[in-house]
Amino acid sequence: MVGKEIRLRRIFDQKSGKTVIVPMDHGISLGPVKGIADIRSTIDKVAEGGASAIVIHKGLVPFAGPSVGSRLSLIVHLSASTSLSPDPNHKVLVAGADDAVALGADGVSIHCNIGGDFEDEMVADFGTVADRCRELGMPLLAMCYPRGKNVKSQFDTEAVKHCARLAAELGADVVKTNYTGSVDSFKEVVRGTPIPVVIAGGPKLDSDQALLTVISDAMMAGAKGVSIGRNVFQHDDVVMITRAIRGIVFEGMSPEEAYRR
Repeated sequence: MVGKEIRLRRIFDQKSGKTVIVPMDHGISLGPVKGIADIRSTIDKVAEGGASAIVIHKGLVPFAGPSVGSRLSLIVHLSASTSLSPDPNHKVLVAGADDAVALGADGVSIHCNIGGDFEDEMVADFGTVADRCRELGMPLLAMCYPRGKNVKSQFDTEAVKHCARLAAELGADVVKTNYTGSVDSFKEVVRGTPIPVVIAGGPKLDSDQALLTVISDAMMAGAKGVSIGRNVFQHDDVVMITRAIRGIVFEGMSPEEAYRR
């Protein structure tokens, strides 16, 4: 576990035990959308704002720039699908933990959707990746969501709890999943899994106040941080919103205090 522990210290703040992760792996699924067309510039901005780590695919690591490895930890995403697919929720592996080691990454991430037609394949891939991560001492972030024809709501507390627990059972070190909408319900999610939980940002929200309030509530419920993409990299002021999120996650600021900082 020594290798995992060393790498996790780079992803999680040592004083607070929390993390602010900005995933930018959306280029495969959505194309070069606003905020990641010039990905190096955006990476520099989230670094300036004080993010802990970014998530990108293996092919963009050479283009990420010097902020990665100096001011930001690197998490390489292993899963992919496109929005043009008949089923975008069907994620397949496009890289492995060995690729991440060669790229100097501090962690890898995998996407696993529960409740759809291809759940069995994604769960099997998850288990295989987790085994290799354990062998290499590579931290594994599981992005695990209830999505598919058997899911009534991807924010249902029982479904999200199931995802968070599944991630731990399969060997993830950190799980990213949906916020369930209230402090009390998300406390159940956190209590139901032994590994750190970070919340997803989801679709771009209408206001900064809405985003910061969700983050504040999740932290009160016991989350260990956030993994928020579009609500950060598509923001008109990436540095400001990253800094505000950092204030809530690391310093316990209220949404109002964080927004004014």
